[in-house]
This record gives sequence, C-alpha cells and structure tokens, in this order.
Amino acid sequence: MVIVKPHAVVLVMLANAAMLAAVPAEAQNRDALRQIVQEGCAPHWLQAHDPAPCERVYLPDARHDGYAVLADRKGGAHFLLIPTRTISGIESPDVLKTQALNYFAAAWQARDRISVFVGHEVARGYVGMAINPEHGRGQDQLHIHVECLGQSVYDALHAKADLPTDRWSPLELAQGRYYGLRLMGEDLGRTNPFALLANLMPGARSDMGAYTLLLAGMQFNEGPGFLLLAGKSVPGGETLLDSTCAVARR
Repeated sequence: MVIVKPHAVVLVMLANAAMLAAVPAEAQNRDALRQIVQEGCAPHWLQAHDPAPCERVYLPDARHDGYAVLADRKGGAHFLLIPTRTISGIESPDVLKTQALNYFAAAWQARDRISVFVGHEVARGYVGMAINPEHGRGQDQLHIHVECLGQSVYDALHAKADLPTDRWSPLELAQGRYYGLRLMGEDLGRTNPFALLANLMPGARSDMGAYTLLLAGMQFNEGPGFLLLAGKSVPGGETLLDSTCAVARR
C-alpha cells in the first residue's frame, strides 16, 4: 500500500532538515538517510498512515521490507528512493537476491513527484534515475536519485538511441566513458538493472561497488523504453542529472 502525503514540497524539506538535525553529529555524514526512513517515515506511516517526513512510503507488511520516497534536502526536482530495510549500497548482495524489491522500478514510479514540482507533466524522455558508486557517495544506505537528465546528457543519449538490447556497448559522454544497454517496455517489470550489470558486464559481479548506474527514460521509434548506463572510474551518476529540470522547461 502506498500513501502519498499532500503537503507542499517546501514543508517536506523543512521536516527533512529537522530530522537531520536530530541525528547524532557523528552519524550525520553516513547514516542520516537510513535513520530518517527507519526512525521517522516508516514508523510514522505504521502509526498514523502519514509518511512524513517522506513523500511516500510503501510497506507490504510490518516487516519494513519496502521503500520510501524522500525529497532531497538540497531542494529542486530531486527525490530519493530509499529502501526501508538496511542496505548499504550498490555493492550489497541484497540488490541481487531473487526476492529483492526492484528498486529501480519503484524509482521510476516515483517520477510523478518531479511533475508535481515542475507544475506540469514531465515526459519520460526527460527523466533519469542514478545510483552513485561506493567511493562516490555520502550515505551508506542505498538510495536512487530521481531527477531530470542534464541537458548535455539528454542530447547525447537521444543521439545514441540505437544501442543494442542484448549487450553493453561503449558510449562516450563528457563525464567519461560509459557502457549502454537498451531496454524496451513502458516500465521495468521484472527487469532489474543491478542484475543486468552483474550478469552482462564482465567482471562486474565481484566489483559492483565501483560502478555508477544511470537509467534514463526513452521513447524509441519502436515504442517506450529505457537506456541503462554503467560506468567505472567515472563521476557519480548524480552528476548526470539536473534538479532544476531545465530540459523539461524549454
């Protein structure tokens, strides 16, 4: 069951700031997101059916094996998809378990929060979801950034929309060399980007924490789908996104 909080984004941001202030100083740098979700959003939902200070909470049962959507405290059209259970990041074996929730699929469903912030429907081709590598993150709780694509990234991806669907292919961006994979479908369904990285990229399964992942919505000539990008020794995936959503305001 999903509950969406009908408060203005600015109120959510104030609540997030208050939660961060309540976190012990020694934990603020690495553990704040986990504490906000596990000690704030999830219990508040269970007790009062209100996901505050999050935007949304999904909990299939009281085991807390679900996810929350949180407005990023830096503001803008920037939201975070965060598991309600403790998962360190992309390197965690939990993201590859057969029974694991498809966190990228959930992040894609959370893109409606971008449209609410911008004030109009944002087309799928403008939306990106990214996870940073282990060495390039500031939090040790898995979180997927949900924003708009940066303009240069949008242009580059749409110029390379004919990538193969069955293998990773080189794709050069200003930020460095990535590998891209084309996925077809209105949504991800059972397709797990973490598994595609681990299973199709040689050597990735034993070195998952070194990779940045970006999933971009696309509208191909053949129908809706996605481009999945993976990069190693490149800037974090968050740098490919834009919280001002300028690409969708033209």
